[in-house]
Amino acid sequence: MRKGENFFKRKDGRWEGRYIKGYDFSGKAKYGFCYGKTYKEAKDKVSKCKAAITSGNSVQQSMSHRRFAFYCDEWLCFQKNKIKESTYVKYDAVLEKHIKPKLGDCLPLGITTGLVDDFSKELLFESRLSAKTVHDILVMLHSILVHTAQQFPGLFPTVKINYPKRERKEMRVLSRNEQEQFVSFLLEETDKCKFGVLLMLLSGVRIGELCALKWENVDLKERTLRVSATLQRLRNTEAENEKRTRIVVSTPKSETSMRTIPLTDHAIRLCERFAEKNTSAFILTGTEDYMEPRVLQYRIEKYTKECGLDGVHAHTLRHTFATRAVEVGFEIKSLSEILGHSNTTITLERYVHSSMELKRSNMDKLTAVGL
Repeated sequence: MRKGENFFKRKDGRWEGRYIKGYDFSGKAKYGFCYGKTYKEAKDKVSKCKAAITSGNSVQQSMSHRRFAFYCDEWLCFQKNKIKESTYVKYDAVLEKHIKPKLGDCLPLGITTGLVDDFSKELLFESRLSAKTVHDILVMLHSILVHTAQQFPGLFPTVKINYPKRERKEMRVLSRNEQEQFVSFLLEETDKCKFGVLLMLLSGVRIGELCALKWENVDLKERTLRVSATLQRLRNTEAENEKRTRIVVSTPKSETSMRTIPLTDHAIRLCERFAEKNTSAFILTGTEDYMEPRVLQYRIEKYTKECGLDGVHAHTLRHTFATRAVEVGFEIKSLSEILGHSNTTITLERYVHSSMELKRSNMDKLTAVGL
């Protein structure tokens, strides 16, 4: 062996050179080996390997000293051109409100399964977020870790994320009597906004979709309603902008949310009554000025309280539409497309509610077989 060097001549006549190529988590050195017919050849190979490691480690070491907040921002920047603006704003809000305040100062090796478990419990029991909300936050965290592992292999330890069990929350659905009561109230002194609320109940559109609807979306001849946009108020992510929020009209939630809905005779009669000659006018206002979702939600709550109903929101009307559709025997694929879902599983799991009327009707059928 050459003095002061990790080179020696083997019994087969070749030269072997040893070098440190890294360390494991316990700090123990991990060695690499190079071989050559001559001492010089082996030494040149070792030098090249060391240079490659030094070059790689300079990047790796630099990245390992960056805080997790940096990787969160890098991930969000990567996502920006791939997602809708509303989704980007949502991701940014989750990062700033939950992930970065709790995990942002950690170094890569500090992001462990135990730390993520503690983070999850804190969100559930201290911040008192729902299991679904915590699940969504952890899905986003997982996406950040996967992206970072692809960009910087070996930088983060393997993290197992334990997702909280989500309890299915029973959604409020109007009974048939409540529905008749609410419809009767809306038909008394009906104005454009009350007409819009009726249209939501008669078509199952989302609140943002209703706010974006214009008369150009209604085809009285074909008896259809075309959903092609959604209106929502989003938080401004640009620091230099003085306004905290702004109204954005964009494409709906997903591609399947772009849809044409056949209208019932009742809906058509109402449309004919309130139709505007100016097709650029919004349905809810009859002018080119919009009504935003939070104002409409306030109106819906006001209407339902005035007619003696409690706990009714915009989504209640969408769920009620879906429930009535099932009760009259809608084929699930058709209902899924009318609601704008990407697949029938969403329709079945979240929107199909078996009312007491339907349960009673089905039970009565057992009489025919002697039960």
